[in-house]
Amino acid sequence: MKANPGYKWCLTANQAAKTQTSTVTNRKKLWAFASDPAKDLPSLRKVTRSDEMPQCNFMMAGFTALTEKFIQRTGPDRGTDELAQTLNYYLCDILEEMLIFGGDIFKFAGDAVLVLWRTPPQELAKTISLVLQCSRQIQRKYGSCDTHVGQKVQLKIGISAGPMDLLVVGDRRRQYFLICGQALDEVCEAEQLANAGEVILSATSWELCEQHRLRTRRLAGKRAVKVTGMDQMSWSECQDALRKLVQHPRSHHLEGEGAMRPALLLPSGPNAHDVLSKYISEAALRKLDDRVPLDLFSELRPVTSLFVQLQLTAGISTVDIRTILHDASRMMLEILCPHKGEINKIFLFDKGCMFLCVFGLGGEKLPYESIHALQSAIQIFNSCSTLLMEIDAVSVAVTSGTVFCGVTGHPLRHEYTVIGQKVNLAARMMVHYPGLVSCDAVTYASSRLPPYYFKELPERKMKGLSHPGTVYQYVGITKKSIFGMGLTKKRSEYAPLLGREKEIDLFDSCLKAYEDLGQRHILAFEGTMGSGKSHLLTELAYLGQAAGHRVVAMELLEVNVRQSFSAIRTLMARALGLQDSEPCSARQCTLQTKLRGTIEESSYCLLNDIFLVEFPVSDKVREMHGTERKKELHSTWAKVLEKTIGGEFGIFVIDNAHFIDPASWSIMSPVLRNVSYFMVMSLAPGYARTEGFCKAAADNTTSQKITYLHLDELKPSAVVQKVCQNLRVDSISRDLARFLIQRSSGIPYYCKELLRCLLCNNMLLFRSRRRGEKAEDNWESLITSAVEASPLAATSSSSVGNDGRVCIIRPDVNPENTVLPTTLKEIALAQLDRIKPLKQMVLKFAAVIGPVFTTQLLSHILPDGVRHKMNCLLDMLVSDNILKWLKTTEVPEDVQDPTKGPGTSWQAESGAERPSPSKKTTERQSGVLVFCVPLLREAAYELWPERQRVALHHKCAAFLERHAHKCRSCSQGDFVAFHRFTVASTQEGGSCQGPADQGDSHSWEALVLAGEQLKKDRTHAPEGALQQQQAFLEEDFGVAGRFLAKSEQTAELPSKTDRKHSSTCSRECKAIVESVLVPLARHYVAIGDAARAFYYLLESVAAYLHVSNSYMALMKLNEAEVLRNSVEKKANVIACFEEATFLSLKGEVCWHMGHVKLAKKMLREALSLLGRQFPRTSIGAFVKSQVEKLPRATYVARRASSLPQEARRKRLAWLLRQSCCLSLLEHLFSLEGTSSGRTFSRLAARMKANTDRAADSYRAADSCHR
Repeated sequence: MKANPGYKWCLTANQAAKTQTSTVTNRKKLWAFASDPAKDLPSLRKVTRSDEMPQCNFMMAGFTALTEKFIQRTGPDRGTDELAQTLNYYLCDILEEMLIFGGDIFKFAGDAVLVLWRTPPQELAKTISLVLQCSRQIQRKYGSCDTHVGQKVQLKIGISAGPMDLLVVGDRRRQYFLICGQALDEVCEAEQLANAGEVILSATSWELCEQHRLRTRRLAGKRAVKVTGMDQMSWSECQDALRKLVQHPRSHHLEGEGAMRPALLLPSGPNAHDVLSKYISEAALRKLDDRVPLDLFSELRPVTSLFVQLQLTAGISTVDIRTILHDASRMMLEILCPHKGEINKIFLFDKGCMFLCVFGLGGEKLPYESIHALQSAIQIFNSCSTLLMEIDAVSVAVTSGTVFCGVTGHPLRHEYTVIGQKVNLAARMMVHYPGLVSCDAVTYASSRLPPYYFKELPERKMKGLSHPGTVYQYVGITKKSIFGMGLTKKRSEYAPLLGREKEIDLFDSCLKAYEDLGQRHILAFEGTMGSGKSHLLTELAYLGQAAGHRVVAMELLEVNVRQSFSAIRTLMARALGLQDSEPCSARQCTLQTKLRGTIEESSYCLLNDIFLVEFPVSDKVREMHGTERKKELHSTWAKVLEKTIGGEFGIFVIDNAHFIDPASWSIMSPVLRNVSYFMVMSLAPGYARTEGFCKAAADNTTSQKITYLHLDELKPSAVVQKVCQNLRVDSISRDLARFLIQRSSGIPYYCKELLRCLLCNNMLLFRSRRRGEKAEDNWESLITSAVEASPLAATSSSSVGNDGRVCIIRPDVNPENTVLPTTLKEIALAQLDRIKPLKQMVLKFAAVIGPVFTTQLLSHILPDGVRHKMNCLLDMLVSDNILKWLKTTEVPEDVQDPTKGPGTSWQAESGAERPSPSKKTTERQSGVLVFCVPLLREAAYELWPERQRVALHHKCAAFLERHAHKCRSCSQGDFVAFHRFTVASTQEGGSCQGPADQGDSHSWEALVLAGEQLKKDRTHAPEGALQQQQAFLEEDFGVAGRFLAKSEQTAELPSKTDRKHSSTCSRECKAIVESVLVPLARHYVAIGDAARAFYYLLESVAAYLHVSNSYMALMKLNEAEVLRNSVEKKANVIACFEEATFLSLKGEVCWHMGHVKLAKKMLREALSLLGRQFPRTSIGAFVKSQVEKLPRATYVARRASSLPQEARRKRLAWLLRQSCCLSLLEHLFSLEGTSSGRTFSRLAARMKANTDRAADSYRAADSCHR
């Protein structure tokens, strides 16, 4: 699908529209909505007969099926991104045609667009002809379009004309505009009657148009007609019609007319800002206020979509429609606002009156989002069903998933909306499951509500959706939920709670004090979501029961906090033993038995509502007025609660006590001060109830009665034990342990979800220990043995019956490339959305760079308008504990800035100079920052649409390539000598522009510091972790080091490999490989450039060998192997020299690991690809040695001088790689100690000597031609 490239403005980070528009710089002109500035309240405005409005409604046929194709082909995230790109591509050119023909885009509705032409009555016929000509031209150009997923996108167009009503509904905070009237009904009907590629004219517009111009065909049983042909209007006729449109710009050209609205008037005056802001989405308005560039609005976000359909009574008047929509919108805004939801759009289309509401847009993400959406849905359903008149039915559908949240449309007419498969699914569910609240399986699962809140619905076929999944009805509060539930977490006798010994000891001591002294006590555990509060309380409840105590346990949910008296009802019902399955009479009998003597007989009727019983209302209660009755009600409940809690010795356990509703707490609080009890509860930070308990624990008057403890993260040893316990293995590999410890930050739920993600993606491998078994001598066995080396074992109690099984990460996968699980992404986004949009934007840019980044690189990729604010924003993010500055370390004097010397291989060898830094660059502040929470970085990174993300990876790669070389002490060349001259230029993807182009004088030092931090993160615990965790991971790294040291004892390195470098050189090169080479490979993998990614993986391997880190060289070779296998079917992706270098590096690593035979095999294959066959037999060695004795120096020198510079340097790289292979073969054969070995060793030495002489000739020729 090809579209005008000048309007792909919203797809890349810095791509501007060719159209000259002030949508970014002038905020007023950005807003495409209008209102009456004199009125601040919703209104109804009649478009008079002098302002007739022809309108065109076009819809894309096959849009839902196209969405499904994208999702099936590339997954929910990338598929949603590609769908949004395709829609923007397609809409952009169509809307361009509409605007040129004088139309005004009035409303977007996913796959449909409503366009208006405002004209005087006397020009109506001419304007209809103009609209028809525009529509037919669009059908010719864009009526049927193929997509790369094999699904056609086709257009259906309906046209009508006539007066209509403009409705403005909402409240003082948010307002929405729409139109209604016969013309709207007719255009919707015309569009529905149209088939793909057709233009249908409504009955009214057919009567009013210039019929002599048209060739039409009647539709059976309909008054509308299909337009089959038309006599085209001339250019002058079109110009004349355009001039007579109401408030149309003087020219039909688009340049400079971005603010004009032919159909609506923009307000002006001092209050224009306040009026217009009411029509803008809260999420978009927040970004506008923070001056976020418009092309950075778009994100891929997990959100919850809520569709509401109000089926209006037939024949309803316009005034009644306005009243209904006004009342409905106000009710919905009141319901949605506390839940951080918002109405994205309201429209009257083919499905009736619909409201699209969204939860989780930028800056509005909340924990338990699905619960918030379901609560809102049931409240909206009940309110609209009972309070609105002239409504036949209310249907609500809720779905959850990743959607495109951002700007869509044309640069001059666009809106902030959501697009995706989950939005389409909600719209379909709303139609196919009318009269109830339905939700998809994802919302059902993510809410984590008990099953009795839902009812499974029968499966129904939905157009365009092949596998919609199970659909549920959300029924909300039921009889069972009224009586509450116990702790949902189950304790396994084979899997004791790990890492909470301190908390269990505290429980035992507090319980013993309560038993001995009988004084009331509250033991409160506060922890973040996922810290294991529920599992801890389940364990404590079990221990209390095991000690012979009566335990009353309950769990509160987020829905309970807005249900008055839900907490006290649940607590009393469970303490009194009331069961939801009992009949009403049985519950009444239980209450009378247990409460005899506690309350008066006349007060039993006050318990009817709370316990669903039917005691007769006494005369005493009947005579009470409202205030008196409420006071008596509270007094009765307090007596029941006092009897329930203080009546006998027991332990009360409340999970999620921060969800105690205010009404319950008003009764519970005074009672808890007067009775003796022992209560254990869990709390989450950020809630008023939690803060209250925290203050009470700190108060001297109540501190002895409340013990408040914050749950710390699990220690690494406990994380390892938990993983082994969950996987039922004896041990896990160190790489898996390090991944889970660093990513989970010691939070049990995070660890569980990450582990589940690895299992679902088949990234783990289970093996039985092979003690004493000799491994095969091949590459796969070498990788496996290295990964399995010194695994981390769990305690003996957790590994019973596991038969010595070990779990490792599959050698062919990289866990760093896994997509963050949706559950963790939503938690991270809820934290991320607490910060302002501009800080969030900077964080998103930093996330593309990596977990550690330099300010120079961040400045290079930031937009120009934000760069000057960077340091201030970074300081604020540091104060928010999202980022942290690395401590500045003294850089030794011999650490040289690469700008003072050559930065490429040929420069290193030939002595060419690099440009010196500019004064502006040198003075810029530099530094290195680290993400405090890895999950925040991953969540921020995954918000980027693919096009923008790829563009940023290109910029990062272009910046880092200037530093992709050895340090000055090591000659500053490529780690694979003259590597870059053997393949296509690595600078084709872009070059550094602006300040970074001249080379910042501090860039090298900052990258060295960043590399040291990255190495530390890879081999040690994150900074700020517990000391025990630090020691644990240092031991981890030490074991790996001993494994490598043992493998390296097999031989010494040849002197020619040049590893006798200084400690300073080793430090710099070790850091650069971590901060430059490894990230470059990652950036090019993200870009999709396999050849360049392979190039930098080879550079990384050579660099690790250069600093004597054979283990990491082996791991990077494994990554290169996986990448090579993924592209081996594509021709010419991996160059011949790259393949030979890959094999030669394999041989070197095999030798380091003690696999001499495998090393020889790899080196022979590498030489074969390099054009130097190494014989395998003694006869072949004899013949080869005779050939090598032949003189060839003159020929080589003459050939070297005749080649162009680029070819000469490429040949030199081949010769140096041959020399390296031959040097290793010489050394390996010399270790055999046999006559055959000595023969091959002498041959390798002779071949190497000839190769070195040839290389010297090429160097000399290169020097002479400079």
